[in-house]
Amino acid sequence: MDISIIVPLFNEEESLPKLFEWIEKVMTENKFSYEIIFVNDGSTDKSWHVIEELQKKSSNVRGLKFKHNYGKSPALYCGFVAAKGDVVITMDADLQDSPDEIPGLYAMIKTEDFDLVSGWKKKRYDSKLSKNLPSKIYNATARKVTGLKLHDMNCGLKAYKNEVVKNIEVYGEMHRYIPFLAKNAGYTKIGEKVVEHRKRQFGETKFGLNRFVNGYLDLMTLWFLSKFGKKPMHFFGLIGSLMFILGFFAVVAVGINKLIAIVSHVNAPLVTDSPYFYLSILAMVLGTQLFLAGFVAEIVARNSSERNNYKIEKEI
Repeated sequence: MDISIIVPLFNEEESLPKLFEWIEKVMTENKFSYEIIFVNDGSTDKSWHVIEELQKKSSNVRGLKFKHNYGKSPALYCGFVAAKGDVVITMDADLQDSPDEIPGLYAMIKTEDFDLVSGWKKKRYDSKLSKNLPSKIYNATARKVTGLKLHDMNCGLKAYKNEVVKNIEVYGEMHRYIPFLAKNAGYTKIGEKVVEHRKRQFGETKFGLNRFVNGYLDLMTLWFLSKFGKKPMHFFGLIGSLMFILGFFAVVAVGINKLIAIVSHVNAPLVTDSPYFYLSILAMVLGTQLFLAGFVAEIVARNSSERNNYKIEKEI
């Protein structure tokens, strides 16, 4: 099979028929063998009913229905597991991604041998203040941290070799950083293609401004794990050693200061009489514990057997 198209969706009943017709037209014109995998992420409208009707019309349609809303990363993960095509295309269901871009993305994978090609929505039709500006800042930060010179890291329209999606793990909200996950997995030939961005025709965006906050936190997590995930002692050992050395010299300094006071017959107050001493110790202990707790929790989450256990209600 040439192409697997994965479409994660949440409450997109109006867009799905038009999207299907558009994809089918492009696939037929280019004589691709293909499948469309609609992943219904707990929609509360009639999206699943629409998918069932589309499947009756075409054997190229497959569907996965989540029991409730897990998020885009789990939807992509399950789509990746199910994909059979040599090239895997991901796109959003809201008609803002153009299926006309698929042949170009496919060609970059097959003829130019890219492992992954990410779309770049150079001209956008979103709100400049609530989406465009935060997106530019976010992408600039992502380029700096990941070392990937992509203009639109979070673009939903991407193409992959099949082996790439089978060897990366997307969980939580890490769909924003799939190129970085691929790079860390050893797939370094990552390209970019300018793609058309269209205005939303139906409904409203399902993502709020909180995605930028979550995005930065996820980026820091991935960066930290990629640097120190397999060698945490290089980080924690260094920090711990520095803290111990500073603490040791501080104790020595306090002891010497107290001895000088005794020899000089000066009635110096006890070190423990100062509230600053207790506040400093408390801040150091709490900061260290919190950071360690966050790191340990991330390691536990990544190795949990339930990490990617999603309840799929139906499959067609």
